[in-house]
Amino acid sequence: MCVKVACVGGGPAGLYLSILLKRRNPSYDITVHERNAEGSTYGWGVTYWRELLEKLHRYDPESAREIDAASVRWTEGVAHIRGTATRRPGDEGHGIGRHRMLEILAARARGLGVRLEFESEVDGPPEADLVVAADGVHSALRTGRAADFGAELTDGRNAYVWLGTTKVFPTFTFAFVETEHGWVWCYGYPYDDGHSTCVIECAPETVAGLGLDGEDSLPVLEKLFAHILDGHELIGREPGPWPVFRTLTNRTWHHGNLVLLGDAAHTTHYSIGAGTTLALEDAMALADALDTGDLPSALAAYEAQRKAALLSTQSAARYSAQWYENLSRYIDLPPEQMFALLGQRHSPLLPYVPPQLYYRLDRAAGSLEPLLRFKRWLGPKLARNVHARVLTSRK
Repeated sequence: MCVKVACVGGGPAGLYLSILLKRRNPSYDITVHERNAEGSTYGWGVTYWRELLEKLHRYDPESAREIDAASVRWTEGVAHIRGTATRRPGDEGHGIGRHRMLEILAARARGLGVRLEFESEVDGPPEADLVVAADGVHSALRTGRAADFGAELTDGRNAYVWLGTTKVFPTFTFAFVETEHGWVWCYGYPYDDGHSTCVIECAPETVAGLGLDGEDSLPVLEKLFAHILDGHELIGREPGPWPVFRTLTNRTWHHGNLVLLGDAAHTTHYSIGAGTTLALEDAMALADALDTGDLPSALAAYEAQRKAALLSTQSAARYSAQWYENLSRYIDLPPEQMFALLGQRHSPLLPYVPPQLYYRLDRAAGSLEPLLRFKRWLGPKLARNVHARVLTSRK
């Protein structure tokens, strides 16, 4: 039987789902609709970790090999604070240009027989057996049926801007700069041989005080971060207000034959670098679920599996965002302690323990097995309780 699938949105989630479905079911008639022209995309580079790469190799080795070959890697982080550069080892991280990733996925999808329609504006759900809304946080398909999905957007406090630079950072780089209007910080990471992503964040009052939403914001930012840019320019900022991150949740991810995927279903704060990973894992889970039976049962199973899998990541993202929103709590610690707690920012315990005490306990827990077991037990327990209170407060 020929099944017709329409995927609205040609980002990583939509393209990868089309690859997985066509690879498993060559008879499927699959079309990906993308409103933008081919080769045009937002953003600079994306990050991912070894676990995702292993999954990509299991699900589609051909595209995984190309993504692997096009990626750069790092195994440590460096934090620049008050003239001091502090380094810490970490898990192997990977960076790849978003444009390059989309090239790889689009070519693979075409090779399998997926129909890609660029500059294809879709006003409503196309005629198909399965319609996939992979059109991002502002999904038109989801918005058109807002009552059915129960979308909720929550604004964060800090403002941010996503930039590129020709400075190739040797590793994942943090830099914190104090100004007369408050702290400004960046996250920088390489994604090819000639470019890095540079995400800059600060409080809204700092944006206003420094005039960062005006025409001359890039020279101001280049001066603030000159010590890590080494004379290279920042690229990509248009004058205008800095956005705040919006966390999206949905009461349900499917209605009839329409299902949400990636950022159309959920968002997680950029400071944990998981957005693209979660979108690709959504595609894997949906493809798996569609192998198991009838469409209603498959969509329900997909939603249940992914919502459960996302709980820990969403908790980590929430605490990570709050860590930066409460930077003053940590910034005056000795640099090595501050960087250590930066690495612990996902912890549900950290907001409730004095920072220096947490640092000492964490070091002790690393060498004393009973303390480590207690931390592993208490952290998730506290996270579940806080998460339950958040859900209750929204009812």
